[in-house]
Amino acid sequence: MVYRFTIISDEIEDFRREIKIDSEATFYELHEMILKSCGYTDDQMTSFFICDEGWAKEQEITLEDMGSSSEEDSYIMRETPLSELVEDEKQHLLYVFDPLADRVFFIELSEILYGQDIDHAICSKKQGDAPQQTIDFDELMAKDTSLDLGENFYGDEDFDMDEFDPDGFSMGDAASLDENIPYE
Repeated sequence: MVYRFTIISDEIEDFRREIKIDSEATFYELHEMILKSCGYTDDQMTSFFICDEGWAKEQEITLEDMGSSSEEDSYIMRETPLSELVEDEKQHLLYVFDPLADRVFFIELSEILYGQDIDHAICSKKQGDAPQQTIDFDELMAKDTSLDLGENFYGDEDFDMDEFDPDGFSMGDAASLDENIPYE
């Protein structure tokens, strides 16, 4: 049986990869094909997550054994066949390719091709350029990151600073305030 996965990114609109892989291949083999199809290096602590229909993370499959507690099942990419955790068409997965910035690819099992076998994973469709593999935080901070703190900063052109006391609290109607009531 062959799985056809569709991979997209929320960073680049026209990025798309389709990977065909045998259902008995491991998550590590899928990981390698994703890296190869995107031109990425294998130097990040990537992870897969099995997700529900709303993309909420459920089960993690890690690149290395992270020594998790014995109460929960732990899955390692090299040891876990895809068919162990991926069973149904339209099943969702996340692939964390940049763990420091928590950047991901969205993966869907688009099709299960019954009665077919494949020796090794292939990228059957490659569209658009992949996002940069990691974000260079030094480069990001060096860019102009000044905020526009103009008169509309607070989101309302009618914002009047005089309506607030120096501590930022509304002064309201002073006659209605009883200053003799202690705070509890």
